Amino acid sequence: MSDTTNSLTYADAGVDIDAGNELVRRIKPHVRSTRRPGADGEIGGFGGLFDLKAAGFSDPVLVAANDGVGTKLKIAIETGLHDTIGIDLVAMCVNDLVVQGAEPLFFLDYFATGKLDPKQGEAIVEGIAKGCIMAGCAILGGETAEMPGLYAEKDYDLAGFAVGAAERGRLLPSGDLKAGDMILGLASSGVHSNGYSLVRRIVELSGAGYDAPAPFQTDAASLAEALIAPTRIYVKPLLAAFRLPGLEGLGGIKALAHITGGGFPENIPRVLPDHLSAEIDLFAFKPPAVFGWLAKAGGVTEPEMLRTFNCGIGMIVVVSAAEAATVSAILQAEGETVVALGRILPREGAAVTFNGALAL
Repeated sequence: MSDTTNSLTYADAGVDIDAGNELVRRIKPHVRSTRRPGADGEIGGFGGLFDLKAAGFSDPVLVAANDGVGTKLKIAIETGLHDTIGIDLVAMCVNDLVVQGAEPLFFLDYFATGKLDPKQGEAIVEGIAKGCIMAGCAILGGETAEMPGLYAEKDYDLAGFAVGAAERGRLLPSGDLKAGDMILGLASSGVHSNGYSLVRRIVELSGAGYDAPAPFQTDAASLAEALIAPTRIYVKPLLAAFRLPGLEGLGGIKALAHITGGGFPENIPRVLPDHLSAEIDLFAFKPPAVFGWLAKAGGVTEPEMLRTFNCGIGMIVVVSAAEAATVSAILQAEGETVVALGRILPREGAAVTFNGALAL
């Protein structure tokens, strides 16, 4: 008979299986709230199923994307504001699907932490569920990993994986971009989920506390609440525009670019052919006050602002000049703030050029 006086358990090593089971129990209602045609199963199996035929596709091409939230997580961890970080996780994935003309169908998450707290985990997954509802996609599964020794006790990381579909032949960017096409800009909800290593450095240098009132807002929001505002999800308004009747291609939309890390200079060229460039009118919009504060408090130059942050424009939409007003009207009717941001030109130098200056 073996000696059990010094026997160890998984819990002794820092992994609490019971806490994991409690988290699954807590999140099941949130997962169910994301059901959609094609996905109606329960979590807990070894894999998730999705029925493309039930979702209404006849000849689909699958489109996949994955992303994380970056060091914005540090603000959530330090302040205990976990309720909306899951929306960011979904947004960073599904916005990358819709720019290719795809409808997001399902989402999976990876949540890794040093010490599993079921209440904290539920708040995170509830945010993921809210983001999926905004995007019209189902949570199909996920993974929770408790890894003491790899993460500090309160630290956690998130990764998201989204899959969407488009009918064959209806992907973006289209092949008919040309000089004279118009660029529309869709307003962001703030900093979104990029540049937070710089944001956090600026907060540190400014001496501002996360629990103090945000110096760039007149309401009672704390600095943390203002900085952690979730990334805007553009999926449903853009899908509505795709379905506009009587217009070429996807409702007249020729290309979309999600303005994430790298800002305008890095993201717009990803959808342009080599012979075309984008001219952006910086006078066309006023960045939210948070960007002016970041620029001033951090001494950040305009070129650095434009290549690090979205500066107030989270998505660009390329349309023909003849269809710009129609597309703009439907996006506005769907709740987007739309600005005439620029135009497509023959390329003679840089892929993106700017007129004017940011009104910071």
